Formats: sequence, C-alpha cells, structure tokens
Amino acid sequence: MPYSPFNDSRTNLYRERPWVFVLGGLLAAVAGYVNVVLLEIYHVPVSHMSGAVSRLAIDVTTVNRADLRGALAIFTGFLGGAILSGLIIGSTQIRPGRRYGIAMMVEGGILCAATLLLLSQQRVGIPLAAMACGLQNAMASSYYGLIIRTTHVTGMTTDIGVLIGHCIRYRRIELWKLLLLTLLLCSFFTGGLIGGLAFGRIGIAALFLAAVGCLTAGLFYYEWRRRHLHEFVLDRWGCPPPEELP
Repeated sequence: MPYSPFNDSRTNLYRERPWVFVLGGLLAAVAGYVNVVLLEIYHVPVSHMSGAVSRLAIDVTTVNRADLRGALAIFTGFLGGAILSGLIIGSTQIRPGRRYGIAMMVEGGILCAATLLLLSQQRVGIPLAAMACGLQNAMASSYYGLIIRTTHVTGMTTDIGVLIGHCIRYRRIELWKLLLLTLLLCSFFTGGLIGGLAFGRIGIAALFLAAVGCLTAGLFYYEWRRRHLHEFVLDRWGCPPPEELP
C-alpha cells in the first residue's frame, strides 16, 4: 500500500476502502462456508448465536440436558473466540496495521483442530468451529460509523434496508456503505454455496479449505504489516523497529 497503515487520519479512508471491501468480503465468505459445512454435518449453526441462545432457552424449559450441553458449548466457544480476538487485536475499529494477520492465523489453526476432531467423530470440534467464528466476528465491528459483522447477515440486512429507506426519503446516502454491506451479504451467501458444494464432494474435510484460506490470508497480512511497520519506523525515527511487533 502506498500509505502508512499506522496513520489514523480520516484522509486514508479512500485508500483503505478497497482493502476493507476485499478482506471483508473474503471473511464473510469464510463464515458462510464454515456455517454451511457445520449445518451439513450436525445441522447446527455456529456463525451466529441467536439460534444457540434460543436453543438454550428451549433446553432449559424441557430439561434436555444433552442438547443443553451442546448449545452451551457452542455459545461458550463463540464467546471465547470473541474474547481471544479482543486480547489479540485490542480494538473494534477497523484500521490497517492492527494484528489481523495473527488473528486470522489463529482462526485457521482453530479450524484445523476442529476439522481433525470432527473427522474423528469428536463433537468438541463443533464449539471449536464456533470459537473460530467468534474470533472472526470480533476482529472489527465498526468502520467510520458503519457496523461490520462478517459471520451473520441479520444486521447487514437491517442496515441495507435502513440505508435504502434513507435513500428513498432523503435522496442522499453514503453509497459506499450500501455497497459494502451488499458485498458482505452476497459474499456470505456465495461462501455458503461453495461450502455446500465442497461438503458434497469431500465431506467434513471441506473445513480444511477454510482453514488453509485463513492461514494463507493471515500470513500474507502479517508479512505486509511487518514490512510496512519497518518502513514507517525508518521514515519517522530513522532507525529500525524492535524485533517484536507492537
């Protein structure tokens, strides 16, 4: 990128935006992919918690302890992933330069572990997949006033409807927000389609493709961040950065 990823000035909005579109779309596709594969295996959604919390309420009222443990494990896994994301990244604002690469590599590692466990008929792989989704969903939640969630589409659909309503009423909106949300929605759907096709061909092992994708994207971003941090510190202070990234 021809600009410093560590400058938080709003002037970088237009330069950041293409990368937010690309990476946001890819992450939404991964979430749709993982969710469909898990639905194919155990008919359990792991990329959003509305269903899991409702299932918890049903299981408590019916005293279904087996299902209760499963729903609670999914909820706990998703929450744990969000906590892990907060520890790694430390911010909900999307800004180039944060530790997204590390978070994506961790997500890929969790998905690898989940796949191996599921291939061994170990149900603990389900909450691990939920943890990967929770980590991803918490990586960033806002971008210049726009709420960003990449693992479920309820909020996206709501915001798309609100923006269209504002456009009809006021005849003027920030079009890029509508385009970004629409891209995320379409990417989630497309990822789900690919997930269904992949599961039909190779079964549970289809999760490995998502894991490899996250690991590859994370390594790419980590290297980009390391290189640009070095250039930024040299430019500002005239000396190389410490070996450990901040």
